[in-house]
Amino acid sequence: MKKSYSSAFKSKVSLEMLRERETTAVISSRYQVPRSVLSRWKQEALLGLKDIFKKDNKTRKEFQDPLIDELYKQIGKLRVENEWLKKSLEKL
Repeated sequence: MKKSYSSAFKSKVSLEMLRERETTAVISSRYQVPRSVLSRWKQEALLGLKDIFKKDNKTRKEFQDPLIDELYKQIGKLRVENEWLKKSLEKL
């Protein structure tokens, strides 16, 4: 059975790999993760870092787009309610 690791765990261990304060063998034995997996995580971390600082970061947009859509819906709803209240007030 293939073991799965959380993203928080991968981040923590990858950061230790990037710091290079200890050898891969030491980190591997401490966390019980194969060296080949640690090397892959380190490489993925290095590749991911350059994407974080891109101006057109798609992952950031993917999280923001649904939020922005929801906010525009709420604004539209509030405008309609506001106009209805104004008309109702004029009738009184």
